[in-house]
Amino acid sequence: MSNGDQNSTLSREQIETVYELYKNGRFKEAISQIKSLNEIYPNVPLLFNLLGACYKSLGKLEGAVKMFQIAVSLKYDYGEAHKNLGTTLKELSRLDESVESFMNAIEIDPSFVDAHFNLGNIFKQLNRLNESVTSYERAIAIDPNFTQAHNNLGNVQMDLNQLDDALNSYERAIAIDPDFSLAYNNIGSIYMGLGKMNAAKECFEKAISINSEYAEAYNNLGRVLIATGNVKAGASSYQKALEINPNFADAHRSLGHVFRKLKQRDKALVCFERAHAIKPSMNYIFGSLLSSKMHLCKWDDLSNQLQELRVRVNNNEKVIGPFPLMGLIDDPDLQKKASEIFVNHHYPKNHTLPKLTGYSKHLKIRIGYFSADFKTHPTAFLSAELYEVHDRGQFEVHAFSFGRNTNDEMNLRIKAGVDYFHDVYEMSHKEIVMLSRSLEIDIAVDLGGFTGNSRPKVFAMIAAPIQVNYLVFPGTMCANYIDYIVADHTLIPKDKQNHYSEKIVYMPNSYQVNASKLNVSDKVLSRNKLGLNSNHFVFCCFNNAYKITPEIFSSWMRILHKTEESQLWLLANNDMTIENLKNEAVKQGISDTRLVFAPYVSLSEHLNRIKHADLFLDTRPYNAHTTSSDALRMGLPVLTCIGKSFPSRVAASILNSLSLTELITETEEEYESLAIELATNPIKLKSIKDKLIHNLSSAPLFDTPLFTRNLESAFKTMYEKHHNGIKPEHIYVN
Repeated sequence: MSNGDQNSTLSREQIETVYELYKNGRFKEAISQIKSLNEIYPNVPLLFNLLGACYKSLGKLEGAVKMFQIAVSLKYDYGEAHKNLGTTLKELSRLDESVESFMNAIEIDPSFVDAHFNLGNIFKQLNRLNESVTSYERAIAIDPNFTQAHNNLGNVQMDLNQLDDALNSYERAIAIDPDFSLAYNNIGSIYMGLGKMNAAKECFEKAISINSEYAEAYNNLGRVLIATGNVKAGASSYQKALEINPNFADAHRSLGHVFRKLKQRDKALVCFERAHAIKPSMNYIFGSLLSSKMHLCKWDDLSNQLQELRVRVNNNEKVIGPFPLMGLIDDPDLQKKASEIFVNHHYPKNHTLPKLTGYSKHLKIRIGYFSADFKTHPTAFLSAELYEVHDRGQFEVHAFSFGRNTNDEMNLRIKAGVDYFHDVYEMSHKEIVMLSRSLEIDIAVDLGGFTGNSRPKVFAMIAAPIQVNYLVFPGTMCANYIDYIVADHTLIPKDKQNHYSEKIVYMPNSYQVNASKLNVSDKVLSRNKLGLNSNHFVFCCFNNAYKITPEIFSSWMRILHKTEESQLWLLANNDMTIENLKNEAVKQGISDTRLVFAPYVSLSEHLNRIKHADLFLDTRPYNAHTTSSDALRMGLPVLTCIGKSFPSRVAASILNSLSLTELITETEEEYESLAIELATNPIKLKSIKDKLIHNLSSAPLFDTPLFTRNLESAFKTMYEKHHNGIKPEHIYVN
């Protein structure tokens, strides 16, 4: 008897009875009925297909696959069974087999819209994006009102960075179904990626108005609110997302970032731990977790975690951002690898706008400084004078401000110190680039890199024919659209140039720009007022806690062991950090009373109080940067141990600029030995302090006009090479 003959002997009533059980979720009863029918009708494809559907509904996927396979073996042109087999194989992550099943379904019926749609989903999962687009387009051609297909097509176009096409796909989905909240959320994501925060906010709010239980839209709305400075509302939005879905890993992570922003490091750690527990494979969550622990000086199992980190970065995993890695592992190869992964994932070169080849020569070279920190901020304190003393006969100076308009003293100073100040906070990335191009900016200087509130997408779209990484991000960005990095011979020795994708601008002294003068509080202080013992030697380190590694802290404890009654003066980051450091000191045989913690104060107050320390102990692998130059400015010697990577060599760069090479050590043992010697040999310490004070007046570190002339020389060289058709090369400023 043929399959068709056997099928025909099944009564409509028998089939409908089984279907009714299946539709009502009575799967076990349906299975029992089907098996009974199978004894009578052993080769009916319909029964095996239905049996597979029941197994699938019960989560018995392997059993379901067997039943669907039997169904298609009995009747090859059974398209529905091929589709069911394909969806089940997909759930089992047997994607190549799943593709084959859907292909078979389409071969049988080219108009099988669900098969085309599902094939598009699998191709996306396999990162076969062009094939995914084709499958969705075929599904839409068959059914133009297939809203989910329009939406999913938009998702793939997003992955392909075809943003205009993606917007069109989402808008077509909404035109078909005005209450399609998913498409509104996706449009909001595009606007957010473009920097159009107000438009993004409206889309997320619309999605939520349609579906009040839309956790992802609440999470995205939170991101927009945070980006626009409404931290409290952003946190509330994340919390709403978590009320809806307590296992929403991304919302836990987002809330963690809020707490980190608010300096509530203990709460941030809890959020990152929850996110990691829910979804350990989430991009960059492991790095966020490690970074939070470092901020709290919570070092349990750190060595194993660092080993895991190293392995995963080398395996090309999206495990940690390049900036937090710098404080963990002193390895320029690994740092370059992390930047490469990060930029390829988040900030690849964007070809949305026409290729920028350059402009006709200008009478003055037009320099654009791009930053979110043109306000009361360490970056501004370092660089404000630079903008003021540029040679206006040769340069036209523009500032592009990514940050909110604060109108504080430093913000007003920078506005007055440049030729043109562009408030681009509300602009999209594309609008900023178009503005820069319309102004014919010759050289765009990225003062943020991969740090908070920076906008690398602006540079990925090519804001200027020459683009430079400078000052805040101490390492390679590994971005093929960044031409130069400003450094010096200490930071990047010639034999280490291969660790950087950019061509190196070698400044003749330190790479770090500094203000010639800073305001210092005239408040009368004493060691006693500061919580210090007036008669004891005071070591200090005012670096952020994440720079304190277990290794450097152990060095400090050994130094304290050898210098009885000395004190270690640290920055009071937060209560948990203080407690952890005190506990660690006690573990290593040092009374916690020898650790003194100073609160955050204004820069002028900080400069005033730091004079009361005797020796600054630097951290590694992430050195004191601005903090180091501030200490030296006030006559406080800085002892460093030079490392291998850019951030571990900054203090040495600064010391070299002051001709204080005797304070640069190369090993842990040398570092500890010299610290002990300076603490116990007041004559030697005084000699170094006298030399430091003498050199301050003549050394180039705080000679901002000299630094500016040198930087301008580099800019002119870049400019001439560009106009002569010469590709970027290393630049050595004499």
